[in-house]
Amino acid sequence: MRYRIERTTSRLKMRLTIRSQRQLLQQVMEAPDCVSMSESIVQFCWAMASGVILRATPRWWMRRRTGGTWEDLRKIDDVADDYYKEKLRISLRVFREIVEALSPLLFRRVTFYRVPLMPDHIIAYVLYRWASGETYESSTSSFDIGCASGLIVVEDVTRALLSVYSDNIVRPSGLWRVLVLRAFEAKGFPNCYGGIDCTHIYVDKPANAPSENYFDRKHRFFVVAQVVVDLDLRITNVFVGYPGSCHNICVLQLSSLWARAEEGDLFRGPAVVLPFGVKTHGYILGDNGYPPLEWIVVPYGGTDQCAGEERFDNE
Repeated sequence: MRYRIERTTSRLKMRLTIRSQRQLLQQVMEAPDCVSMSESIVQFCWAMASGVILRATPRWWMRRRTGGTWEDLRKIDDVADDYYKEKLRISLRVFREIVEALSPLLFRRVTFYRVPLMPDHIIAYVLYRWASGETYESSTSSFDIGCASGLIVVEDVTRALLSVYSDNIVRPSGLWRVLVLRAFEAKGFPNCYGGIDCTHIYVDKPANAPSENYFDRKHRFFVVAQVVVDLDLRITNVFVGYPGSCHNICVLQLSSLWARAEEGDLFRGPAVVLPFGVKTHGYILGDNGYPPLEWIVVPYGGTDQCAGEERFDNE
């Protein structure tokens, strides 16, 4: 009974407000010419203040709202390329290429309920989600989509990327390998095939999983991604999935890169004699977080591990 009374009261108040606004608007529109100008101006200002007549522009002391990150990205004419690199970690040209390649796999069927999300909208959100590491609640609000839709489109875009770019992450071969070797040799590293390092992919804490496995000294939950790139930062090998508590050495030993190196299948090029008589078929560069190996060259001084990472190697 209380709920019904409150609902009836709110409906009555709404009807009275709409009725008063209509009457006020009618008085303004039917005001005769003989009425004094001051009275018409007062009624007109009152109508604008009550919301009957909408303002063409916002008040000067209020900041114009752009509609979030997606609205800013859509204004391509006014958005610089640096803004795309800041929000999506890629240039506008690369973003357009990805949209063109994935659009046939991401079109939604038009229904009677709502307008479906466009492929560029979906791809921009997913790239922003991966680049920023924000939660679904905060990232979806910036792109004006629902949280459930955000969960779905991340999976859809991931499947589309794996389908379209399945052959893009490969080891250098042919002319590409020659160019990579020459580029590193020009920098003082003959017979070098790339550089290796680990990066963090921030995630929400997985359900039913020990939080200490994904929580590290940076106080965030993430999984580790081991990436090998050439001199132009093109990815030639990637290994993703282990929790953030794993150290770089542990991830390396669990990856297929380690298995292929141990079997001698990683570098098949002709041997090259480096200064001081060192003979190698190829190697990659790493930081002090990696051990010095025949196929990994690290800076002089050996492995450098932080005190907060010592427990990761023992697990």
